[in-house]
Amino acid sequence: MPVVLSTTPLSPAQRAECWHEAVSKTFIPLGVKLLEREPSVGTISSEQFGSLQTSVVRAGPQVVTRTPRLISKDREEWITVALQHSGTAVLEQDGREALLQPGDFAISDSGRPFRKTLTEEFGFTAIHLPRKDLRVAEQDLRAHTARVFSSSGNTSGLVATYLTRLAQGTGPSDGPVRRRLGLVATDLLALLIHERSEKLNPQSPDSAHAMLALIKEYIVRNLSDPGLSPESVAAAHRVSVRYLHKLFEHEDTTMSRWIQRHRLERCRRDLLQPTGMTSTVAAVALRWGFVSPSHFSRLFRATYGVSPREWQMAERIHQNPLGQRRGKAVPSPTDSYRRAEEAASV
Repeated sequence: MPVVLSTTPLSPAQRAECWHEAVSKTFIPLGVKLLEREPSVGTISSEQFGSLQTSVVRAGPQVVTRTPRLISKDREEWITVALQHSGTAVLEQDGREALLQPGDFAISDSGRPFRKTLTEEFGFTAIHLPRKDLRVAEQDLRAHTARVFSSSGNTSGLVATYLTRLAQGTGPSDGPVRRRLGLVATDLLALLIHERSEKLNPQSPDSAHAMLALIKEYIVRNLSDPGLSPESVAAAHRVSVRYLHKLFEHEDTTMSRWIQRHRLERCRRDLLQPTGMTSTVAAVALRWGFVSPSHFSRLFRATYGVSPREWQMAERIHQNPLGQRRGKAVPSPTDSYRRAEEAASV
């Protein structure tokens, strides 16, 4: 369950002191100066994933500082990645200044002074983890603090997406699962820094989990490309096809089967569109990279137990039961969907 700290119940006069305490308790000792005469409500919702913490922060204008005196109070150094959702922020550290717009993120290091200025109401997601867990060289990390990373980039976009989803909550899960999710986030961040430092070794054991996440994201974005293959994916990520196959061995599948399963799932979803919006079976197959409609139909039946046309007709009859044709047994959408879910989970 997330831990929520909020100044909602307090009067504006009480909020400044309480907010300063909440920020320092959640992250590290910080100086906080609120820029409003009557401070707005501030909330922080945090969850733990092993040693990594996610926090969704919403509040009014303020300036946050990390001074040498505050640094001397900490025995451990921390890294914070802040992904801006609303409002803007200016992060200053190591002689650089990063202007963050919604969708951007930046890294700060608690071991050196920094200043963050937010001149309007804002919301951001912060990922907070021990510096030692990141396993990147000091000079490489220092070179990338207070720099803008865009969520529209390839690797940086994957990092932003993963961190946002992690902070949105995973539902009930045990400690080992949460630790694993936190480790993947840490590996992705390290991979991003290594990539920007031109020191990325994709085949390093430390990079394997992050590389697999990066490759899956690439595949999902390119499912409609009929030329998507182990060879094209390997070339796009500058790794060998053999290495790709090795990564997917840990998934108990092959890369080709992983692509096929996700393409079939997209087709199954599109075939359930309401009457009037539904494409033909052949059009749906081509949309998701199947060159041969007949081959697609065979795969669909083998996976879900019904043909694509039967699946589509079942949904139409479900919407309009009076339209069912005599003498033609059409599978129940509920039963078909259940069988499909069981097949997809294998």
